[in-house]
Formats: sequence, C-alpha cells, structure tokens
Amino acid sequence: MIEPAFLLAAFVGGLGAIAIRLPPLVGFLVAGFLLNALGFDRTPLLDLISDIGVTLLLFTIGLKLDVRTLLRGDVWGGATLHMLGSSLLFFGLLALLKGWGLSLLADSQWQTLLLLGFALSFSSTVFVIKVLEKRSETQTAYGRLAIGVLIMQDIFAVLFITASTGKLPSVWALGLVLLIPLAPLLRQLLDRLGHGEMQILFGMLLALVLGYSLFEALGVKGDLGALIIGLLLAPHPAAQTLARSMFNIKELLLVGFFLGIGLTAMPELSHLSMALLLLALLPLKSLLYQLVFMRFPMRNRTSILATLSLSNYSEFGLIVGAIAVSGGLLGEDWLIVISLAVALSFGLSAMINAVSEGIYRWLEPRLPKRLRGELSPSDRPIEVGDAEAVVLGMGRIGRSVYRRLQKQYGLRVLGIDSNPASIKMLSSRGFNAVEGDALDSDFWDKLLMSPGVHMVVLAMPHHAGNLFALKQLRSRQFPGKITAVVEFPEEIEPIRELGASAVFHVYDEAGRALADSAAEESGIEPVSSHLG
Repeated sequence: MIEPAFLLAAFVGGLGAIAIRLPPLVGFLVAGFLLNALGFDRTPLLDLISDIGVTLLLFTIGLKLDVRTLLRGDVWGGATLHMLGSSLLFFGLLALLKGWGLSLLADSQWQTLLLLGFALSFSSTVFVIKVLEKRSETQTAYGRLAIGVLIMQDIFAVLFITASTGKLPSVWALGLVLLIPLAPLLRQLLDRLGHGEMQILFGMLLALVLGYSLFEALGVKGDLGALIIGLLLAPHPAAQTLARSMFNIKELLLVGFFLGIGLTAMPELSHLSMALLLLALLPLKSLLYQLVFMRFPMRNRTSILATLSLSNYSEFGLIVGAIAVSGGLLGEDWLIVISLAVALSFGLSAMINAVSEGIYRWLEPRLPKRLRGELSPSDRPIEVGDAEAVVLGMGRIGRSVYRRLQKQYGLRVLGIDSNPASIKMLSSRGFNAVEGDALDSDFWDKLLMSPGVHMVVLAMPHHAGNLFALKQLRSRQFPGKITAVVEFPEEIEPIRELGASAVFHVYDEAGRALADSAAEESGIEPVSSHLG
C-alpha cells in the first residue's frame, strides 16, 4: 500500500502550485522535498509507480511520433552538436570552479569533470513532454523539434549506459527486428478492440510487456523499447485514440516520478549552494541550444521556443551520477546536488515556459531575420488564400463544422491544425487544410492579412489554446465573428469575457440537437410555437 502521506503531500503541493498559477508538477517536486525533510524515504512501490509512468509516457509519445522526424538534420544534427558542445562547455566551467577551490570538486579528475559535463548536457524527456502535452503543443513545429532532440538524447543515453556498465545486449536482441513485420498484426488487433477497457489493457500490455520487459530481458533499455513499440503503431488511425485513452493513467503515475526526485536525499546548505550555482549556469546551456538551432533552416520562433522548452537538467544526470559513484569517480554528495539541480531547473523551466510566447516576442526583433526561402516547408508562414471562414482545430468537431459551413452555407473554408499527420489525412479527403500553430503569434499576423476572412471558429481540444487564440484575434482588432467550443461549463464565462460572438458547450449542444431530432421524428412541435 502506498504511504497515505505521499498522496496527501502530492495533492496539497499540486493545489498550492495551481493557486499561484504554476504547473502542478512544481508542487509535486516541493512536496517530495518536504516529505524528505519529515523523514520519509523513497519506497519500492513509489519507484515502481514512477517507472511505469515514465514507460507509458514514452510509449504514448511513440504513438504520436513520425519516425521521419528523427531523420531530419535539425533533429539528429542539432542533438549531436549540442551534446558535444554542452559537455565540453560544462567540463570547462567545472574545471574553472575546481581551480577556484570549490570543495566538492577538489579531488575530481578530468574524467570526472567530463562525465559531469555529459550528465548536465541532457534535458528532461519526462518534464518537457509533460509540459508540451499540457499545452497541446507536442505536434507543433517547435514541439516536434524538441521531442526529436530528446529522443536522440535518449539514444545517446542508452549507448552510454551500455558502454559504462560493460554489458552488451544479448545476441538475441538482433531478433527485435522481427517486431517490424509483427507491427501490421498488432495494428489489426488494435482495430478489433474498440474503445473500451480492452484497448487500454492492450496498450499497457504493449508498453510494459512487449516493450519494456522484452527489451530489458534482451539487455536493451526498457524505456526505449516502449518508445519503439509506440512508433510501430503510430501509422494506425487508432494510435491517437489509444494515446488519449492512456493519458490520465500516465499523468497520475508520473506524480510518483516528481515526488521521487524530491525524496532522493536530504540536502545540506553546501548541496543547495552548488545546485544554485548549476542553475545559474543553465542559461549558457540554453544559449548553446539557440546557437545550434540557428544553424538550421527554421523560424526564430521555432528555435526560441524549442530552446526554452529544453532549458532544464535531466533525471538522466542521476543515473550518470549513480554509475560514477559506484565506480568511485564521484562522492555521494553529487547525487544530492544533481537531484536538487534537476528539481530547481524544473521549477524555473515551468515558470519560463508559462511566458515563453512573451519571451519570443521580446527576443524576435533582436535576432537575425530569416527569409522565407531559407525556411523548411513545414516552418513557413501559411497562406490563407481566399478563405471566408477559418476553423482552428480539425478534430471531430472541427471537421463537422468545416463540412457544415462549406455544404450548407456555401462558404470557402480553411481548416488549420498543428498535427501534420492529420493535415495529410484531411487533404487526401478533399479538405482545404493546412498545418499551422494557433498558439504561434506570428501565425495570427499572417492569417489576418487576408481581408476575406470574416469568421473564425475555435474548435481546439484545449481550453487554454482557444483562450490564447481569442486574445490574439481581439488584440489585432479582428472585425469578424468568433465562435468557440468548450467542454466544461466553467470555461464558458472566460471565453465570453474576451468577446466571443457565441460560445457552445459541446454536451449541451449535442443534447439539444438530439432532443430536437427525436421530437421532430415523433411529430412533436416545440411548445414555443403554440405561444402568442
């Protein structure tokens, strides 16, 4: 049974973070340190919950990832250049601190400093993806870049762990290539399971058994196995549905991960001082990300937001630290320092990413301009053409709105979605749809240049995205009508306050339409028609 104090502390910490408008995960981190101060330790059950959460996270990311993303030069090239540059940068800075007499580094050899530099060069896969998912930005241009870089870093991590432990994968690991011809069979089975508990159970089976357990048994990192299994299922239309079905389970289990960071060890003042010093060096790591990304053909917004999302330290540093401690290269104090630095970087990164769009707007005029011809096709501003109505968010509701406006009212409609796979599918079905990020302020400047657009429908799945879009429209004095869809009743008033022409609650409207249809089929006239 899990410690009741863990659940209570996590809830209170998350509630406190929400109260001051920070992501709940910051509260979970603080809760972990408070539990540590009260004498609680990590338990095997908490570690198990954390491990399962991370495994499911990587599996669901694989379900949503196009493997071709990893073959892009800005992904593998950017990840490699940053890994080398950042490792050397931290090596030099730590050597300088040792020269100044820092006690924690007094007995460190150059190999130890290089190992620490390598550990600090990583960004946190768990943290970054969680932040991107909360903002519904995993499929944006900068989100795909950040996730691609993180996956490349995970591959580097696997290579390091293999080399450092001296344990090569089993020769039977070569048989894992047979998973490729097995993938179509898995997709067919997914088709037959529907959308209930069997679909979720199948996902857990794939992630934890076929992914994690099989790969671990063959001497390959289990988390990587879960990611690969997800990638094999990604082309299937039901992959997105499966990812959504597992979302809440994964989010709940990841609470254990963030609590565990704080419960790693009890810090002293010297540990906190060193962790704060590492936090002060974090902007240099961010600057290196930005300089690397600017070498590739992408917009400034893509490079800046990807840089800000990756501006943190990784839990992988704890793994490197543990390996170094077991080999006698590091003292145990460094495990505490790294865990503190990781936690502090999560808190700082969460606050920075909450205002990332504002940071971009401030930095953009100060950066070199990128000409349209220099950009990759997926990162160029969109052309709205002669559209009269724009639908933002081409999920099931957005597609229904698009068809109704086009067929019933004869409007020229443009559908916009940030998911390139969705756009490809919609285009093949005859929709006038383009890839675009509605959370991109540059996108709005481009969109509203067309005088023919006089109607915008906000049908994005997340309330925060619709709010942001509405603010952008109003701040640019959009003269047309704006209609928004909300999922929960408490979301109606904030949308109205920002000036939406009409707000529709999904379930209320569905119920009203169903009642009207049932009454019409039964020949019952509305009561209002008999009045007056």
